[in-house]
Amino acid sequence: MSGPLRGVRVVELGGIGPAPFAAMMLSDLGAEVVRIDRPLCGDLGEHQRHDLDLLLRGRRSIALDLKARRGQETVLRLLGQADVLLDPFRPGVAERLGLGPGPVLERNPRLVYGRMTGWGQTGPLATAAGHDINFVALAGPLAAMGRRSTPPPPALNLVGDFGGGGMVMVVGVLAALLERGVSNRGQVIDAAMIDGTAALFTSIVGFMNMGVWSGNREDNFLDGGAPYYDSYATADGRYITIGSIEPQFYALLLDRLGLDPAEWPQNDRSRWPGLRAELTKIFASESRDHWIGVFEGTDVCFAPVLTVDEAMEHPHLKARGTYVTEYGMRQPAPVPRFERTPGSIQSPPCSPGEHTKDALADWGFAEQEIMELIELGVAVDRPRAGSARPGRGADT
Repeated sequence: MSGPLRGVRVVELGGIGPAPFAAMMLSDLGAEVVRIDRPLCGDLGEHQRHDLDLLLRGRRSIALDLKARRGQETVLRLLGQADVLLDPFRPGVAERLGLGPGPVLERNPRLVYGRMTGWGQTGPLATAAGHDINFVALAGPLAAMGRRSTPPPPALNLVGDFGGGGMVMVVGVLAALLERGVSNRGQVIDAAMIDGTAALFTSIVGFMNMGVWSGNREDNFLDGGAPYYDSYATADGRYITIGSIEPQFYALLLDRLGLDPAEWPQNDRSRWPGLRAELTKIFASESRDHWIGVFEGTDVCFAPVLTVDEAMEHPHLKARGTYVTEYGMRQPAPVPRFERTPGSIQSPPCSPGEHTKDALADWGFAEQEIMELIELGVAVDRPRAGSARPGRGADT
């Protein structure tokens, strides 16, 4: 293991979305992460290809029945040695499993107990189900996204799950670990996607406070209202993006297109629809590669819209190693980058129960204890199919 979090031990209770993303980030930064999965029987099915789920990279999986007393005791014993717990359940679930903050922090007062939910630990909606689009909608950002003539579109699940959820959890964990160095005490983190999504919306709310952002979609300088900040179709059916917000960048855009600045006022909103129509015609007259040749590398603030395959081959991303091929799979590289203690992808995605025996042994369980847990059906050891685990590199 390498990375600035080397030596930090994390127990992740198995879930989906933001909590696994946070666990992946912590692992990429060097933490030792053990994931507690539910025991599974039979074929996983193509829709549950854990071995290809990149969010599960970099840690080991122990399969335990958390409804069994011995399973709960096993987790408590692990948590007695851990620095961080990631709880992905709705409020009250961990408590019903005997793994709430009370017994856990009594066992290990220095533990950082991270609780990842959509609506938060408190409030009228706390126990309701929800997904990314719901949190982004209720927090306000979704109302500002998309074209005026269509319903607001899903922003994949990047804003609520990973930006407002997983990333916020990582920030909370790191801050709590830093504070623990002073107080020698752990604490509970309430990381809610609804709160994190609102935090991501801070700058736009600030623009609203200034009176420079209207409540109408496609009417502002960042939401597709301004012709100088948008995506455009090209002659070959592909797309480019322009982000010429600053006056000097906008002037360069006009210069590169051979347009008269007097006829293209940047901030006359009454002219925006007409200017957009003209830019749409101009960009549709040539291929994406043509516009790459005109704009890329300049201060116009330009980028082509690339697929993942294309992005991996782009000279800038290749030079930085933004995407890598590890364990036979293409995937984003660990972030951020560190001068002395670089992070790394520690292992391929884990399957439930793949490391039950080895991980429990490494965390101090005797072989007889492990075999007893397996014989009782409390733990399941389910090695990855095949005798050899995949190695690193593009040819594996």
